[in-house]
Amino acid sequence: MAKVTGLGGVFYVAKDPEATRAWYRDVLGVDGEYGPQLAWEEDKKPNPYSLISHFKDEEYLKPGKGGFMINLRVDDLDGMVEQLEAKGVEVLDTADEGYGKFAWLLDPDGVKIELWEQVAEELP
Repeated sequence: MAKVTGLGGVFYVAKDPEATRAWYRDVLGVDGEYGPQLAWEEDKKPNPYSLISHFKDEEYLKPGKGGFMINLRVDDLDGMVEQLEAKGVEVLDTADEGYGKFAWLLDPDGVKIELWEQVAEELP
């Protein structure tokens, strides 16, 4: 039986696609031929997967615009937050949930980005 094997991408309209791609490259270090491109290092993570999560309302996605959020795995959240702040990027908030550490920011188009470092072997 055919099955879905992973997240292929997130697509949305940007006011200035080239500027947005440059922001992802310069701020998050994510680049590729067709825009920001991620290669999962599955052998280095205990639970390598991408998640599609549904919310009843947009409260968790605020102050992002468009009714969605992009979650990106990171290997060192504290280091990433330091890098972002050194580049003048506003980090909206951070949290340590025990199983993972999180930080949130907005991209140039107001899309909320959630950065996630998994710190526990098993997720809830």
